[in-house]
Parts: sequence; C-alpha cells; structure tokens
Amino acid sequence: MSHPDLITLCVELQCRGVRIVAAHTGRSGGAGPSEGQTIIIGGRYLNVPTASWYVASSPYRIEKYDGRWSLFHATSYIQDIFFPSQPAFYNELSPSGLPFKQLALLHGCDCFASTIYQDCLYWNTPNQCRFCGIGLSLKNNTTILTKDPVDLACAAAFAAQHDGVRHVTLTTGAWHDELQGFEHLCACVRDIKKSAALPVHVQLHPPQNMQAFDQLKAVGVDTVGIHIEVGNTDLLSTMTPGKSALGIATYETCWEHGVSVFGKNQVSSFLLAGLGETSQQLTDMVECIARLGVFPYILPLRPIPGTLLSDWRPPEPSYMMGLYTQTARILKKYGLESRKSKAGCVRCGACSSLSLFEEDAVS
Repeated sequence: MSHPDLITLCVELQCRGVRIVAAHTGRSGGAGPSEGQTIIIGGRYLNVPTASWYVASSPYRIEKYDGRWSLFHATSYIQDIFFPSQPAFYNELSPSGLPFKQLALLHGCDCFASTIYQDCLYWNTPNQCRFCGIGLSLKNNTTILTKDPVDLACAAAFAAQHDGVRHVTLTTGAWHDELQGFEHLCACVRDIKKSAALPVHVQLHPPQNMQAFDQLKAVGVDTVGIHIEVGNTDLLSTMTPGKSALGIATYETCWEHGVSVFGKNQVSSFLLAGLGETSQQLTDMVECIARLGVFPYILPLRPIPGTLLSDWRPPEPSYMMGLYTQTARILKKYGLESRKSKAGCVRCGACSSLSLFEEDAVS
C-alpha cells in the first residue's frame, strides 16, 4: 500500500484501532477513553483503540521488530512508534495510603486527569448516557468513588515534579446533591492550586446557578467543559436522555456565561461523531458552539466495552476527515485554537486529531 500521511494515519488509527501483537502494559480506564492506549507517532501523542471488539479487524498492528516497536498495515511496515514511559507517580501512595494510580492517570504527554466523583445520578437508570462508562472502573476496583482533595493534590504535586505534568483535568458525574458535589469540586481545585500551582480544567454537568462559574474562577479554575456531546438535537433524548431534559437553551446559557467569566477559547464542549447524526447536522452544531466563543472539541465515538453502545463501531475515517476539515475552517473563522486553551482535553488533544487539521488550515 502507499503509506498515508501523518494526518490521515492518525484518523485511521483512531477510527480503526490498532492490534498490539506483543505484550505491552499501557493505560486503561480513567476519565478518557478506557479501551485504548497512548502511542507516540511522528512526535504526536495519540490515544487509539486497542481493546474493543472491532480492533480485531483493524488492518493496523504494532509489534516488536528488530528491537523496536513498529506499526504495520497488513504486511507493510509504516514506521516506528513509541509508548510513553509509565509515570513515576503510579508507584506512589497518598497520605491516606491509596495508590496515586487509583486517584488519577496521565493523559497524553502532560495532563494529570481524575474523575473526582466516579458516579452519576443518571448511571444505571433509564436516563443514562448511552456511551458513558463512568461506573465501570469503579466496578472493576481500579479507582475509588470519591477522591480526597488532599490526596489528589499530593498526587498532582508529585506528578508535576517527577513526570512533567503541566495541566490538570478534573471530571465528575452529575451529582445527586449539586451543592455538596460542587463544594467537593472546589476543594479539589483549591488544594491542587495550593500544592502544584497547575492550570486546571473542570468538566461538569450544567449547573443550576450560573454563579457557579464565578465561584470556579475564584478558586482557581482556568478552563471549563460543558459537554453536550450529541451533534443532532433530535438524538439528545435517545443518546443522553437525562441531559436532554435540560434542553439546548440551558447549554447555550451555560456556554455564554462561561465565556463571560473565563474568556473566549477557555470554555469547551465535546461533540462525539458517529452517534447517528449527519455531517451537516454536526457541522451546524460546531458553528453554533464556536459562534459563542466556545471550543467545539470534536472526536470520534469510541464505544467502550460494557456500555450500552459497546457493539457499535467508530465512524469511518473518511467521515471524520470531512468533519475535521470543516471544523478547522470554522475554528479559524471564529478565531479559536486548541493551542490557546490553558488546560484540559482541548490542550491535551490526544483523543482527537482535530489539532492536526487546525495546523493544516492555517498553513
């Protein structure tokens, strides 16, 4: 085969997945895609599916060849790749005796990420988001329900000192008690800021009180994510039945107020491609979000084993190529850039190939 360029290759790998022939211990579980591993390809950190059922049919594989990790398409060698070293903080214990690895994981090359409350009021109910796997790592005993702010801050400080961590992502499910959950989130941010002084990104369910954004800013949050995830409003009730009851107007209000507090480019929303929307519907949502100064972080659906969409596939690479190209043009139109994000998934970029298309759109 003729070898694809790096941009096409990254999209292919994130949609097709890659088989790892020789044993390699990598990241699993956590706040991001929990069926993949991070590889370094062409100098870029890329999280790719490795554990879902459809990966078995991928034409891509990684195996040891002449002492190096190499990527192949069928029998054709493409290039060498690298795996990130295991972070030093994975081997340490918190003041309360918990392994740091149960509190947080390293995402991409330098993002310290934690789901501070590993549950959601919608989980295991008819209102559960169909693609969500928040309760799976708790069920598998790879994490704990609630992360203690002091423990989390110690882990972040150690990771910053020994693993080159440069920013933090804190996620949480929707709380049963919003006030209590919000206080816990603020405590985690305060302690991390005090111990590690790192930029912090938080992702949360749209709050009932818009003053929550001002409070987050006051405790040191740098960027926020309010994720609608579905690019077609007609699909909201099917894919996110609990969240759909809020309505698109609630999200727009949150996005607008978030931008007024944190500034343009510092508020983001995930948009998952491949949930049944059309390309035009998703592109329209991208423009709707970008127009507000919010960064539309588009990425392919990555069906997680054990979730309600576990038998689905990611979208076709050609579909993602078109969406990325259109999204990059819209970002340029509204002056949004992933590299300007101070912290979080947009800055990390390992789970999406969007930033490669941004670079291409500018060049």
